[in-house]
Amino acid sequence: MTPGKQGFFITGTDTGVGKTLVAVALTRALVARGLRTAVMKPVAAGAMETPEGPRNDDAHELLGASNVKAVYEDVNPWLLTTAASPHLAARHDGVQIGAEKVLAAQRRLMAISDLVLVEGAGGWLAPVSSVATMADIAEKMALPVILVVGLRLGCLNHALLTREAIRSSGLPFAGWVANRMHVEMPLADANIETLASRFGVAPLAIVPPGGGAGEEKGTFLFSAAENRNVPFSSPAPPWALEAAKKLVSP
Repeated sequence: MTPGKQGFFITGTDTGVGKTLVAVALTRALVARGLRTAVMKPVAAGAMETPEGPRNDDAHELLGASNVKAVYEDVNPWLLTTAASPHLAARHDGVQIGAEKVLAAQRRLMAISDLVLVEGAGGWLAPVSSVATMADIAEKMALPVILVVGLRLGCLNHALLTREAIRSSGLPFAGWVANRMHVEMPLADANIETLASRFGVAPLAIVPPGGGAGEEKGTFLFSAAENRNVPFSSPAPPWALEAAKKLVSP
């Protein structure tokens, strides 16, 4: 797929399945291929205080991996203070999440990059208002979708339902990533084979337990609150380099 003036929208089978891990690693891999890679976290629930002001940790990590200089407000148009479902966090903050702010930021980022890598919040149908979901925002952004599947009990049902919902949206399916998470799942290979058969395509990459960024101790930090590994100051792991090659090669 030639990137052109587009990008990819990364969703997951659930929260805590490794969307940020995959998004950050893919950003580093696309940068390594010489592409000006902008990033977005359109909706982020949960803020931390920094010298620059409130920031979301996922958006902060994405911005750190990008080689496109962008203002934080374009990377993360909707920053909510409470770590909860976006629609509840927005209600708590007294705001109504809309797509217009997201689309305006996307246009600005597209104007200064080769492609924009976007990480969704929660799963595909995570509510962002009383009527809208992350899928509605993804549809308006009109980007091919990458699905991150966290390999754990129940993932087959979650993955198949999410794939069907993506298909119903009419958006292109760019592929999927199998994340082995932290503890080896029984029959993990058989689960991957099942999904490859049902999806009709092998995964873009299989993330080994711990993320596979390299052999260096301390390459990843573990965030117990979100049950994921967080990459920092690390090059793109081999699985991400291979996935990026598949995504942007003609």
